[in-house]
Amino acid sequence: MNLLNQALGVHEQALQVKSRRLEVLAQNIANADTPHYKARDIDFKAVMKETQFQDSAMKATSQGHFAVGQGIDADGMRYRTPFNTAFDGNTVEMSVEQAQYGKAAADYQATLNFLESRVSSVRKALRGD
Repeated sequence: MNLLNQALGVHEQALQVKSRRLEVLAQNIANADTPHYKARDIDFKAVMKETQFQDSAMKATSQGHFAVGQGIDADGMRYRTPFNTAFDGNTVEMSVEQAQYGKAAADYQATLNFLESRVSSVRKALRGD
């Protein structure tokens, strides 16, 4: 099992975060006409940085120590600052959401292809090809 964890590395978790980001962007698009709906997004870099921080960085050994770094929400959610707010208080801008969704989908597919390549390499190594 450790062999698989080393082979996949951080990409497995990145795929999960990217999948969640696609869901959030889809929710934004679905709620484009909902009054007072606030567009949200996941700060991918901050979530991954926090993950790396928890795994390998210094940790306080006593309750009296200062916290290192700035904590973020567990899910990395942030409200998006709109260019133009609608009269009903909705902050979803369809052009921005669609562009972000397209970029996020391409990022997700690239990560998925990378993981598929890594799994294929491990499978070949195990078979002795």
